[in-house]
Parts: sequence; structure tokens; C-alpha cells
Amino acid sequence: MRRAEFMRAVEAEFGGLGAVLLEDQVLAALQGKTARAALDAGAAPRKVWEALCAANDVPPERRSGTRLLPPESA
Repeated sequence: MRRAEFMRAVEAEFGGLGAVLLEDQVLAALQGKTARAALDAGAAPRKVWEALCAANDVPPERRSGTRLLPPESA
């Protein structure tokens, strides 16, 4: 997963709340960092996505990212 895919996944899953979650939600799975801080520190977007999904009870079937469309198709 690339960072652009990560951002599309956040928007698709969380809508307008996604921006708030990225900036404000501290994630234990990311050593107490927010998703944005973890990405900025070099964490893999897939790892951050998994942590964000787990913390927000996203069902496993929606965590793969396979339902996301390429940017030109969205």
C-alpha cells in the first residue's frame, strides 16, 4: 500500500472523520503515535492502516484495501 492508497482508504472508510483520526487518535500499536506522526516518521502505510482499522473496529473484510478503486476510477 502506498501513501496515496492509504489516504484514499481512510477517506473511503471514515469519510470526514478520517482527517480527525489521522491527527488526533493516538494508536498503541504505533507506539503511542498518531497515524500522521507514524507515517511522517517512516512507518509503512499498510502498518498504519491496520492499526487505524483495529483501533476503530473496522471489520477484517474491509481492511485489505482491495475494494478501493484507482484514483482515475473513483
